[in-house]
Amino acid sequence: MRIVEVILAPILALLIGMFFLGLARKIMARIHWRYGPPITQPVIDVIRLFSQKSVSHGNMFTLGVLFSLACSLVLILFLPMGKICPLSSSGGMLVILYVMLLAPFGIALSGGEAANPNASIGISRKLTLALGYEVPLLVILLAVMTHYKTLSIVNIVSMQQNTSWALTSLPLFLSGIAYILILPAILGIRPFEITQAAQEISSGPMVEYGGSFLALATIQHGLNLFIGIALFVNLFLGGAGNPPIFFLKMLVVFVLGLFINAALPRLRIEQAMRYLWRWPTLIAFIGMIIVLIIRR
Repeated sequence: MRIVEVILAPILALLIGMFFLGLARKIMARIHWRYGPPITQPVIDVIRLFSQKSVSHGNMFTLGVLFSLACSLVLILFLPMGKICPLSSSGGMLVILYVMLLAPFGIALSGGEAANPNASIGISRKLTLALGYEVPLLVILLAVMTHYKTLSIVNIVSMQQNTSWALTSLPLFLSGIAYILILPAILGIRPFEITQAAQEISSGPMVEYGGSFLALATIQHGLNLFIGIALFVNLFLGGAGNPPIFFLKMLVVFVLGLFINAALPRLRIEQAMRYLWRWPTLIAFIGMIIVLIIRR
């Protein structure tokens, strides 16, 4: 049964992530009064890209993309998806945080090998942005682990299902708000669409990607969408008892994020850092203090 879950979890995550990519393009097109491509367009693009010729700029160019994709796949195995969680007994929240830190380095190593100025700017922005949201994220995770007195995300989900969602409870309400404020940065959507910024740096780290490399980067982007939203649903919305309900919760969160993406302009990197280290971090610290006071 565990082997089946190890195979099934990444497949479900990939399907959901690719669906979100297609849905985002369709909804954004409707907001702009356009018809837009079909929701299956990302899948069509990935299949087409795998059939095209690929050019590698070196071993690190290839291994970096694979490393980032591998980190995302491993991370999915730690996240409960309904009752599906292949590595439920193999680690906790700290492992999830460490793996989330490693994923951006793969793209950075790969893009750096291409020696393209636009890629270098995009890598710098990506790592800076990751540093910006990892600080409040760490405080948020510490607050959740302190409140529930466990490092296991499976136990955190189980406790919420037996009581109430963390987002609706007094000790963790501010921590949930802080996560909502940094979620667009984790997903890389506006106002934090800084790393790729096609109008400025021609897709940034992915400017030299083509063929199978661009297909793998697209898959990694879809998995990153799944991971950021799935972590929020598990930590603050009580997870779910089955995958369909879990998917519906993720869908609601993602659609709300798309409206933010449509309404707000892109920030500059210094504006993004100033925002991330001010309001979300401040709210997360206050939430952490409230948890410590209540738990004393």
